[in-house]
Amino acid sequence: MLFLVVGLGYWLGRIRFKGASLGSAAVLFVGLAFGALDPQMRLPDIVYQFGLLLFVYTIGLSSGADFVQSLRGRGAGIMLFVACMIVVAATVAIVMSAILGLPAALGAGAFSGSMTNTPALAGILETLAARSSQDPSASALPIVGYSVAYPVGVLGMIVVLFACKRVFNVAPDEEARRLRTYHVQTESVRGRAIRITRPDATGKTVAQLDREHGWEVVFGRVKRNGQVQLVGADTHFQLGDLVTVVGNSDQTARIAAFMGELVEDHPELERSAFDYRRMFVSNPAVVGRRLRDLPLRQKFGAIVTRIRRGDLDLLPQADTVLHLGDRVRVVACHEHMDEISRYFGDSYRSVSEIDVLTFSLGITIGLLLGLLPIPLPGGGSFKLGVAGGPLIVALVLGALQRTGPIVWSIPYSANLTLRQLGTVVFLAGIGTRAGYAFADTLRQGNALPVLLAAFAITCSTALLTLLIAYFVFKMPFSLASGVLSGLQGQPAVLSFALEQERNDVPNIGYATVFPIGMLAKILLAQVVLLTLSAR
Repeated sequence: MLFLVVGLGYWLGRIRFKGASLGSAAVLFVGLAFGALDPQMRLPDIVYQFGLLLFVYTIGLSSGADFVQSLRGRGAGIMLFVACMIVVAATVAIVMSAILGLPAALGAGAFSGSMTNTPALAGILETLAARSSQDPSASALPIVGYSVAYPVGVLGMIVVLFACKRVFNVAPDEEARRLRTYHVQTESVRGRAIRITRPDATGKTVAQLDREHGWEVVFGRVKRNGQVQLVGADTHFQLGDLVTVVGNSDQTARIAAFMGELVEDHPELERSAFDYRRMFVSNPAVVGRRLRDLPLRQKFGAIVTRIRRGDLDLLPQADTVLHLGDRVRVVACHEHMDEISRYFGDSYRSVSEIDVLTFSLGITIGLLLGLLPIPLPGGGSFKLGVAGGPLIVALVLGALQRTGPIVWSIPYSANLTLRQLGTVVFLAGIGTRAGYAFADTLRQGNALPVLLAAFAITCSTALLTLLIAYFVFKMPFSLASGVLSGLQGQPAVLSFALEQERNDVPNIGYATVFPIGMLAKILLAQVVLLTLSAR
């Protein structure tokens, strides 16, 4: 039944209607349909717990480094803002549940469904299971509330986002200005060639020029008097030099205006004295280390000009940490290429596998953390559980990357595969578990109060988030739409934002706030449950 629900649900989720689809969420509704047939048509609890564990742990590992980096500068303020918006959503859930007379478990489930956060639902279920006096039949109420509210959570966010985009009348020029203010790049980096024709570009080292002008580029090779050399921090440019530079179009155009002129065709630099090659980072000795700590120039006379992580080309900096599965573009002499390839590993097979020992050890630490009771003001306590404990540990380990010889991260492709598997298994498990109670709720006509609560939670949170982000924080709308998607933690909303903006800026907002949003919802879902139970 597990694989039948997953297979049918995933197939239905790929059907598109007017450009939209349910995606993995369709597995939940197929599970509900199966569970509605008979009370015993339910998968064991270990199924949804195992799926949830895979999902939150892989999310944490992949987001840990970005999460820590976001704590610097504007990122910390944005995350605090998102946490406040989730507090608002929880407050609305408590108020609406009290007004509509929803049971505590049903109201908490409606909150997690409105926020489309399955780990939050799992936290509620664990809290209920731990209360021995709780009526076992009430354990289905959170899943019923979640299932009824979930579609409103997805559609409500999309409708508010669509309406605000038009009501705010976002002008392209203003959007571009705000993007520059937030230092957001809207394109992948690319290599260009510049001819040095201006005296201002000579007489100083590359390091001095970079400090004075704040350039965010990587200089590769320079051709002078028929000789090609790698550019270093102590390199002095001269008039007539032909230099390769890697960066986005704005940066390269800015540098070209200062140094000379862009050269479109430069065959004399193509694999002349130096070769370039893409290599997989699969050597554990390299993973988790900063580029500045690798002896590339000293040992091999090489530099890294680009890093491809997932589907994006990133600009390497001295403090850039290499991840398992990254593809680095290396420029070096022909005779050193094979040696450099062995140094990075460059094994596709290795980046398709996981270290089962470190993966299991990290999950074990997360589960132990999830068992610890955390006291609440005024008495009572809650546990992070299967959802929160592994997520926090994974965020920490994802930021560390490695501890001595132990590499905690897993390859990008393996991470996505395990995350997808965890998602569909979890949704199948909770769908079949709640199916019968969900159908019974619909038959009795008790779904309307939950729908009203979900509508109030979703739309008020989405509207308030966009209004404050755009008008108070002066955030680019494309970035604000990504922040809203990350607050919701909903890939369907992110996909809609990407289609609307036609760039990758929403991805940046999503990655910045997704971890704090997920953690806040896990904690606040249990606060909602305990608050409503105390009525």
